[in-house]
Amino acid sequence: MTVTKITEISKSRMKIEVDDEASFVLYKGEIRAFGIREGQEIEEKAYREIMDETLPKRAKMRALYLLKGRAYTKAQLTDKLKAGGYPERVIEEAMAYVRSFGYINDKSYALDFIEYNKESKSKKRIFMDLWRKGISGDIVEEAWEEAVDGAGEELAGELEKEQILRWIEKKNFCLQTATIKEKQRMTAFLYRKGFGADAIRNALLLDITSI
Repeated sequence: MTVTKITEISKSRMKIEVDDEASFVLYKGEIRAFGIREGQEIEEKAYREIMDETLPKRAKMRALYLLKGRAYTKAQLTDKLKAGGYPERVIEEAMAYVRSFGYINDKSYALDFIEYNKESKSKKRIFMDLWRKGISGDIVEEAWEEAVDGAGEELAGELEKEQILRWIEKKNFCLQTATIKEKQRMTAFLYRKGFGADAIRNALLLDITSI
């Protein structure tokens, strides 16, 4: 294995490229300790120590440090470690490590997110937000069923109606005195917030098709 390129990424860290394919990041002191030089072969023993000991230990500690500050989904934490220059197999080992302690659980993350946002965001908006965070559709559906729909469709519908009415109040919108143009604007606003036509109509007692 030949070290094809060494690039400085900060005052203390360097990116090492091996055989123009694999890459990893080390501190400058580690590069000296392992005897790594651009254009020269890297000893198999040194490479194994880097990939099996040095980087996995560091990735695990980095993952734990990040999780200490806030909750992350599997995708979010993976992206954070990728940004730190960790190789894929090192990231997989670190993820398995934190999952073994229950620190990464997309279902629990989704449940907490839904519980916190269900009174202010529509179902569609909540689903979109969770998908953007990298949580699979199956997990989001399961969490929603457990958190909201499990309580009954009627209750879920009432919850969405209350959300719409809160937005109406917040916007100081008065249906009784609103012009057709104002109703159109409010309807479009609620659509953008992720509410469906039926939910808007039921909340406003408004025939949307007429405007």
